[in-house]
Amino acid sequence: MSATAAHAVTAYTATTAFGAGTGPLLDGLRDGRTALARRHFETAVLDTWIGEVPDVDAVPLPAPLSAWECRNNRLAWMGLQADGFLAAIDDARARLGAGRIGVFLGTSTSGILETERAYRRRDPQTGALPADFHYAETHNTYSVAGFVREALGLEGPAFVVSTACSSSAKVFGSAARMLDLGLIDAAVVGGVDSLCLTTLYGFQSLELLSPDICRPWDADRAGLSLGEAAAFALLERSAKAPRAWLLGVGETSDGHHMSSPHPEGAGAAEAMRMALDQAGLRPDHVDYLNLHGTATPSNDAAEDRAVQSVFGTGLRCSSTKGATGHTLGAAGGVEAVIAMLALEHRLVPGGANLRTPDPQLGLRYVAGPAVADPALRVVASNSFGFGGSNACLIFGAAR
Repeated sequence: MSATAAHAVTAYTATTAFGAGTGPLLDGLRDGRTALARRHFETAVLDTWIGEVPDVDAVPLPAPLSAWECRNNRLAWMGLQADGFLAAIDDARARLGAGRIGVFLGTSTSGILETERAYRRRDPQTGALPADFHYAETHNTYSVAGFVREALGLEGPAFVVSTACSSSAKVFGSAARMLDLGLIDAAVVGGVDSLCLTTLYGFQSLELLSPDICRPWDADRAGLSLGEAAAFALLERSAKAPRAWLLGVGETSDGHHMSSPHPEGAGAAEAMRMALDQAGLRPDHVDYLNLHGTATPSNDAAEDRAVQSVFGTGLRCSSTKGATGHTLGAAGGVEAVIAMLALEHRLVPGGANLRTPDPQLGLRYVAGPAVADPALRVVASNSFGFGGSNACLIFGAAR
């Protein structure tokens, strides 16, 4: 994607712990509220806060889609029904054809909760999994893309990116390249990740879960709070009335450590520079940056250094994970939607839960309720995953 090859975003939606669709999310960001709560999930009894989406298990999938039944795909279906997204896909399919629309989504654990439940029901004599467990349609990483492709009646190329917490940011780059090659005319991008015991106990074993609500950029931050979400956007090569423009994508892989970031954020900084170069922008053109901001001591410190090395200390920044929780494979998609909401509504989201700013961190961190800014035109969003998989997206206002 060259500096002049912006791509139109014609529809977007996000379902988070605030509720279905962007309305509750926008209200929460405006007020500076959090949707996190101290509660247990399934059989996991842990001293932590989570961002659980309400009513995911209340309604099963429609009968024609029942083969895909699992919490992750129910969350995806819940998300697809919000903000008129289904109607936007219907319109695109009628204009462009089902075979010309791709589906590229991110996830980290897909429907692994269904496998966890199946193992509880193994045959006590043979250890066999129950006959009604279908790995391909649930736990398989591709499941969510296959489900969304079928649910939307699309026939274009489809795949899933699973690079931990950068997954659903990287798919924007994948889709942009496919558009530029002329292989498709539009793409559904985003990500879905649902809570499961593997994730909760896994992060607990890594000593990354905080017993306190997560506090990005706080001097007393002690780790992350996990959440779940479904986020989708419709990218098109061009459009008469887009809601936003994807201006640039930067992707790097520094491979510093399996789970810890490079201490100076070397790969993260390079991803930001690549996104700026691709967008044809200088650092001072960006008006706000949505930080990856997980609230772990090392991650926030490394990102602070990386952002300073590219943008200096004047750019307004915040992490919205204090509001939604860290939604892992869906985080990049959720925060891309937040970036576009910021542009559309001309506001700078504040970071929730900050009490005492860390004096060792030098960025211009915005906390509390969102700040109105009629001049907001360009917003960036960072997403960094385990293993040093980094992505930065840059969006521009549609008008």
